[in-house]
Order: sequence, then structure tokens, then C-alpha cells
Amino acid sequence: MTQQPQAKYRHDYRAPDYQITDIDLTFELDAQKTVVTAVSQAVRHGASDAPLRLNGEDLKLVSVHINDEPWTAWKEEEGALVISNLPERFTLKIINEISPAANTALEGLYQSGDALCTQCEAEGFRHITYYLDRPDVLARFTTKIIADKIKYPFLLSNGNRVAQGELENGRHWVQWQDPFPKPCYLFALVAGDFDVLRDTFTTRSGREVALELYVDRGNLDRAPWAMTSLKNSMKWDEERFGLEYDLDIYMIVAVDFFNMGAMENKGLNIFNSKYVLARTDTATDKDYLDIERVIGHEYFHNWTGNRVTCRDWFQLSLKEGLTVFRD
Repeated sequence: MTQQPQAKYRHDYRAPDYQITDIDLTFELDAQKTVVTAVSQAVRHGASDAPLRLNGEDLKLVSVHINDEPWTAWKEEEGALVISNLPERFTLKIINEISPAANTALEGLYQSGDALCTQCEAEGFRHITYYLDRPDVLARFTTKIIADKIKYPFLLSNGNRVAQGELENGRHWVQWQDPFPKPCYLFALVAGDFDVLRDTFTTRSGREVALELYVDRGNLDRAPWAMTSLKNSMKWDEERFGLEYDLDIYMIVAVDFFNMGAMENKGLNIFNSKYVLARTDTATDKDYLDIERVIGHEYFHNWTGNRVTCRDWFQLSLKEGLTVFRD
């Protein structure tokens, strides 16, 4: 059952009792049933001996392990998994199942046409696995995606692509690693079959960054302006603010059924096609300006919002207002 919304007040803020420094995710993807394995490195924050209360909604819990041992001191509550009797530092392993095809809330991992994609801002990650779903918990994410190669030839997530391989039964896998700590609302995953526009950008320090723009099949001829807008944004951020892109690859995915206008997930922006695709015979000048503006806005979030993020959602106007000022 989905938890009912509750009022939250800024004066009630308190720091989390635990911090998660690293999380290793494995997705065995299928539209009907996806198995998620989350291995987190956690540490108690301060002297509190409070239980670890993880957010989670619409999840089927399979198992809980602490330091590789089955753990029984836990209970499920509405919208939460509460784990007790924990050491000061520990490795938490949770296995759960989700159904992207049945996810009509369109938060977390859901089906978009024939593709699978995520939307985690503001509190969508709790629809993927049990976690401290709040912006003041920053962790380094490693993500391994396993899926059918014909159905999902492209497997994308945050950070840099560090490994990939083939499996039996027509499956393949790709592993991504984001070296920069981030809140879970910036997590992203996309799996599907796309046309790809590729380019590169050389930063002012001489690093070559791979640029990849993924669009639904048949839309490649409408993608070049978005790529031009991205390269212009990267150059302008360096020249105006001295901010250089910090990963080896920057990806944009444009799908017709994305439920937001655009989302600044670290290294893997997801857009509604409206803000990416344009061709001179079908688009207006305003369409071109909107694409340039939104592409720039989401790219500028890499520093104002992603690398420097907010403590809680009452600070949303800080990251958004500053980024709007920059775009």
C-alpha cells in the first residue's frame, strides 16, 4: 500500500541517525519482475542507538543481511523497513522485487513505452529499494544492470561505464560507477533500444568527454540542435563560472513518455522528447530556444544541485533558483 502524504515542517528537521557512504546496486531487469540487490556501507551518526529506519514503498522484501549474516531484528511498517540492534559500522544487504510494468505512480523504476526508466526526485528512490530517501544522505553509487540484450541493448546509469559483458540466455550486463557522493534522488537507470547521436567535448584542462544523446528510433534527425546546445552549455559554464565537467561521459535520454519535463540525474539526464527534438521544418524559434534553455538548465545542475546539493526539500528553491539564474 502506498503511504498517504503527510505534512512536513522545516523546523522539524533533524540529521539522520545513520549515514550511507557507498551503495552497490544490482538490477536483474524485467518489466514484470525486477530483482534489486542493494549492498550499502553504513555508519551510525553520533551516539544515537536508534534503529535504522529505511524508506520503502511498493516493494516485495526478499531478505536482509548485516555483515553477510541473515538478520532477524527488523520489521516492516507502512512506508518503512526498521532494522534494530545494529553495530556502529556495518554492511547492509537488502534484496527486494519490484514490477516496473505495474508502477503506475511513475516514481522509481517504471515502463515508458518499450523502455524502462527512472524518476527519483523528490522521493522516488524508495520505490526501487529500501533506503534513506533524503537529500542529506550522500553516497557513492555503483550500479550493475543485467537484462535481455535484444529487448534492452542499452543499459545506462550514473557515472562512468567501468565494465560490461555477455551472459548466457541472451542476456548482457553493464556496470556503472559514480565516484562523486550524491543523494539518491539523483539516481538514474534507463534500459531500452534507441538511436544514438555521439560527439565529444574537450574541457579546458584537455580532458575529452564522450557525449551521447539517446532518442527513440527514427528521431535521430531531430537531435543535432540538442547536442549543439549541450556543447554550448559546457563551454559557457567553463568560461563564465570556471566549472568544468567532472565525469568521462555525459548522456541525455529523450523519451516520449517521460513523466517530467527533464531531470538532472548525475551524468544521465532524462528528458521528455519535447525538450530535445527539433527540426527546422516542424519546430518554431521558441521550440529551439526552449531546448537550448532546458538543456543548459539541466547541465548547469551538475554543480548547482548535484555536486553542491540541498539539505532538505525546503531548500529546493536554492538549487533551482541558482540554476535558473545561471541558465
